[in-house]
Amino acid sequence: MEHKIKSIRPFIGAKDFELSRRFYRDLGFEEGVLEANFSVFKSGETAFYLQDYYAKEWIENTMIFLEVDDVDRYYKELLALNLPEKYAGVKLTPIRNLDWGRECFLHDPSGVLWHFGEFK
Repeated sequence: MEHKIKSIRPFIGAKDFELSRRFYRDLGFEEGVLEANFSVFKSGETAFYLQDYYAKEWIENTMIFLEVDDVDRYYKELLALNLPEKYAGVKLTPIRNLDWGRECFLHDPSGVLWHFGEFK
């Protein structure tokens, strides 16, 4: 099978939709409102959908890996945003060095775990 993929866009939920919308805009994503309870967030050609839907087990088990070009720079920029101070429940975990590369972690206000990393 030959895949001619143009993009992949995961769907994530939000415990508090308006709060999550603000969080992702603060994180630097551009929001496109698709419906009153459904938005697409983009950075360049990368995108994901945010929906006004919350199922605790689903959200708290959702992880997204975003490959970045420079995890050190990215982590410093995340620190400068002060997201844990602005949003309850948001946690930023420092960079870890692993066999395959390096990554840091960010929990969004609903509990979605973002991995920001770079491969060796």
